[in-house]
Amino acid sequence: MTFSLPDLNLPDWEATRATLHLWTQIVGKVRLELSPMLNHWWQVPLYVTARGLTTSVIPYRGWAFEVEFDFTEHELQIRTSERTSRTIELFPRSVADFYAEFMAALRALHIDVEIYAVPVEVPDPIPFAQDEQHASYDAEYANRLWRALLFSDLVLKEFRGRFQGKHSPVHFFWGSFDIASSRFCGRTAPERQWSPELQKIMQEAYSHEVSSAGFWAGGAGSDPLFYAYHTPEPPGYRECEIQPSAAYFHQTLREFVLSYEAVRLSPDPKRDLLAFLQSTYEAGADCAKWDRAALER
Repeated sequence: MTFSLPDLNLPDWEATRATLHLWTQIVGKVRLELSPMLNHWWQVPLYVTARGLTTSVIPYRGWAFEVEFDFTEHELQIRTSERTSRTIELFPRSVADFYAEFMAALRALHIDVEIYAVPVEVPDPIPFAQDEQHASYDAEYANRLWRALLFSDLVLKEFRGRFQGKHSPVHFFWGSFDIASSRFCGRTAPERQWSPELQKIMQEAYSHEVSSAGFWAGGAGSDPLFYAYHTPEPPGYRECEIQPSAAYFHQTLREFVLSYEAVRLSPDPKRDLLAFLQSTYEAGADCAKWDRAALER
């Protein structure tokens, strides 16, 4: 697998990233509303495809539908098991405009759904129907984002194959705008206290001890990066030596990070990312005394 990773210098596309973040939340909230509950909120994310991001199949009143962002043809496609479909063009348009057309398209396909129509995990959220502020779509950078996600998806799936314990899918969380994959040892985690509005969500997400890693597309002035963390953090974890040399423990984020740019410019991006994933996992698993012989292939 050979990749030439695209430049994702954030200042060049931050407005597009912010708009796409909100568009994916609108679509993702439909999946959240209609899909049956799974542990750790695994019914929530989107998935990388050969063209963009999809909800996968969503059940609805005895039939089903799916929604896919196509970042090669720059369309949003809604397809049903009843042989009906709608296509929405992706171009510079406000969140309010996208939201109105998307919900109208669902109604035209006889899909009646109400969502919590306010974004999450963003500062100063604006209700979707009122958001005229975010209205950028650079097709080139949307395609570049998808290519970075595709690389991350394929490498994370290869890394996932080394583990035979409980393991999440490789999935894209539209709330935080990152693609991630998580490993579990089977032990429950101590209950932690979060803010009242997050307690239910975060307790379900972190009910068990977990080693997670992924790719974050950047935001709020921070460039894209790969990350890894272990929760609860075991003693000695942040002092462990990891690979490659460009990776380090970020004291504010409290996780290991490796800049996307370092991977992009590497002679072998896949090798460096796999080294990061493996070494950070081993650091957490060893410090937390996981039964690695039973969990790994």
